[in-house]
Amino acid sequence: MTEFSQPVALKLNLKTTQVQAVLDLLAEGATIPFIARYRKDKTGALDEVQIQQIQDEAKQLKEFTERKAFIEKTITEQNKMTDALQDKLNKAATLAELEDIYLPYKPKRKTKAQTARENGLEPLAMLLLEQTDAPVAEEAARYVTEAVKSADDALQGARDIIAEIVNEDAQVRSKMRKLFEDTATFESKVLPEKETEAAKYKDYFAFSEPVSKIPSHRILAVLRGFLEGYLRMGIAPVEEEAMESIEKLYIKGMSSSGEHVKKAIKDAYRRLLQPSLETEFRTALKAKADEEAINVFAENLRQLLLSSPLGGKRLLAIDPGYRTGCKIVCLDENGGLQKTGLIFIHENNRMHESEHKIRELVAQYNVQAIAVGDGTAGRETEQFIKKLQLNLPVFLVNEDGASVYSASETAREEFPNEDITVRGAVSIGRRLMDPLAELVKIDPKSIGVGQYQHDVNQFRLKERLDQTVVSCVNAVGVNLNTASKHLLGYVSGIGATLAENIIKHRTEIGRFTHRNQLLKVPRLGGKAFEQCAGFLRINGGENVLDASAVHPEAYNLVEKMAADAGVEVKALIGNEALIKQVDAKKYITEQFGELTVRDILNELKKPGLDPRSELEQFEFAGIYAIEDVQVGMVVPGVVTNITRFGAFVDIGVKQDGLVHVSEIAHQYITDPNEVLKLNDKVQVKVLEVDMPRKRIALSIKQTQEAPAKRPGGNRPQLARKNNAEKDLSAMSVNDALAALKKKFGK
Repeated sequence: MTEFSQPVALKLNLKTTQVQAVLDLLAEGATIPFIARYRKDKTGALDEVQIQQIQDEAKQLKEFTERKAFIEKTITEQNKMTDALQDKLNKAATLAELEDIYLPYKPKRKTKAQTARENGLEPLAMLLLEQTDAPVAEEAARYVTEAVKSADDALQGARDIIAEIVNEDAQVRSKMRKLFEDTATFESKVLPEKETEAAKYKDYFAFSEPVSKIPSHRILAVLRGFLEGYLRMGIAPVEEEAMESIEKLYIKGMSSSGEHVKKAIKDAYRRLLQPSLETEFRTALKAKADEEAINVFAENLRQLLLSSPLGGKRLLAIDPGYRTGCKIVCLDENGGLQKTGLIFIHENNRMHESEHKIRELVAQYNVQAIAVGDGTAGRETEQFIKKLQLNLPVFLVNEDGASVYSASETAREEFPNEDITVRGAVSIGRRLMDPLAELVKIDPKSIGVGQYQHDVNQFRLKERLDQTVVSCVNAVGVNLNTASKHLLGYVSGIGATLAENIIKHRTEIGRFTHRNQLLKVPRLGGKAFEQCAGFLRINGGENVLDASAVHPEAYNLVEKMAADAGVEVKALIGNEALIKQVDAKKYITEQFGELTVRDILNELKKPGLDPRSELEQFEFAGIYAIEDVQVGMVVPGVVTNITRFGAFVDIGVKQDGLVHVSEIAHQYITDPNEVLKLNDKVQVKVLEVDMPRKRIALSIKQTQEAPAKRPGGNRPQLARKNNAEKDLSAMSVNDALAALKKKFGK
């Protein structure tokens, strides 16, 4: 795809040399994380997002080029290619333009116009289009045959031909497409006698919004109602404007022929053009809405995967429950299962026994922290543990997806002799130790941080979420000696098969002691080693650099730096004062440019540094159920999900509250990601409690003092970089409440 370097560079406002370098590397089999981390000098330090954009744009251009070639071949084989037609195809800039040009030559099912042509009515249609003063009725009578019973039938057939000509006119379609873009409305109505069944779509019973402004969540909501058989939907501009626009191209004046052309134009619009363009726009709007929803999901997933880890601690993990009790497990520093048990904290006659068991396990396994699942009975279990005053940190752990893992093939492989409750408790504990390592075992759609994830293009969703997981895994790095095959499978250049081979090899030889041993893993060749080695860590290995992100290809360079400084490599690592004295330009070679050398020096300062922040303890207020929540309360909470219309916040009761986008910040924002991220700790004020529907409306901005106005406006508070698009309007309060209803299923 290197032939697309120039147009891709132009579209993305990058240098052609940068794009060419990326496409060359991708063609050689390099992965995006590898290119972004270890080939900065070739790409000019492009990041993963830019590299992904280059790959996507080149792919689209390839598809466009292949489609154009197919169309040219098809028209040529029909012996209908002309210089003028070829020129039109060469000037086409979009797939839509290509398809408009191709439409008259596209094989199609038999149409009314084709039947009319077979009946010899094309000359009559051409006569009508000329709009001469010829007597229409007399001319039409000349075409009466056994197949054409009357002059009216002849005129109808001629109009059918004209309608098809109008529909297949590329100029007409271009004008109609522009009219749809600028003025069409997206409308929905409830189907008769469906009002009761369709109650959850009440906001869309008589809904209308311009296609140029409608946000993605409303598109997806209407489409869901349409597909479920509750709503009728339509996309169209004002018909009179469409007709007038087409008539300007075809009507030459007042004549009887012209009246027939007008009738044909109306038929063309209603029967052919409007339905065709409605389908096209519905598809385009759905694709745009899908991409928005997928962006939201991917960004939330990234933040969740990069959540702060507790690290290697001996844990007591609890999967809470009422009737069946709380399943407890003890885990070692590597997440290995040591002990299982069951306690009942909701039965008074068993409380003492449960308390004794917890104290015994904490002492026996030298427990350093306690993880409690935040699902059913989670807060009560947390309260029970804290009353024991064990002087240990207690963490409530988001358990979304833990049940999916428990019943999965992965969990059965890991714990073939344990039931699903034990597996769930283990997952909760491991998730606290290292969210990334545990969450990669679960289908991202089951983690609970998406928006309309079941309504969007599933192939594109999986592709994007897989890209996100790969990016996160490689950003953090993976311990070669402890990583599961699921985690290894996401490392650059490895994949599922090589991950399995690595695990088998590790089992046979024991722990890896240096990175070069990877080359002895079956089917892991030089290219795969180049791609993966820098992302795999070996702590306590033969070479101290194996615990860092320094790629083995640069080990000799580091050794030269250390020798020039008069120390061993081990003494250079972490010695910031000594590293600052290294002249980066002195080590620039054809293989290692300045960007790479500086990257190496930065890595040597803090080798293998985990980019994730340290985990902080968090305390909810003393409320445990929605009945405890009162309007006006100001309480702490944790952001659990971010959508385009607001953020869901856990305040310690079973129902997450919704902070509408308008209640997040004093300054105007269109996307909560501008100021919030997943797992942020926030103060919220309770605005409304809807007990029957189990909904809580919250505000963040009402807990903060409004910034004083100053000339030139206020700088956004807590602003963070947001890669997702921000061109959607805010969700209405009704939509937000509908979202709450969807989330809680009531």
